[in-house]
Amino acid sequence: MFSNATKLTVIAERLLQERIIEMLYAGGAKGHTVFDGSGKGEHSNRRGDRAAVIHDFTIVQLDVVFGNSDEARKVAEDIADTLFVDYAGIVYLTPVEIIRAKRF
Repeated sequence: MFSNATKLTVIAERLLQERIIEMLYAGGAKGHTVFDGSGKGEHSNRRGDRAAVIHDFTIVQLDVVFGNSDEARKVAEDIADTLFVDYAGIVYLTPVEIIRAKRF
């Protein structure tokens, strides 16, 4: 049986990864997934097919599913307000349907 939930996605420089993970768990996350990223935005073009000179400036995508949409929204706003004032990054929410809702 499916239940409604909210997926929070954060795309940011790798150097922020541990701070973001701490904020996710402080906000109620029960797990997360990290993907290596590449892409182009307002600040730069980050190609994933070549070695980065400084590994910390490569980008990552972090996905977390929250069973409670209010928790997801609060964490997303905290990350944007705290980290993305001085660093490039995006955070967004997506409604999803999940199985095994107790895990989220």
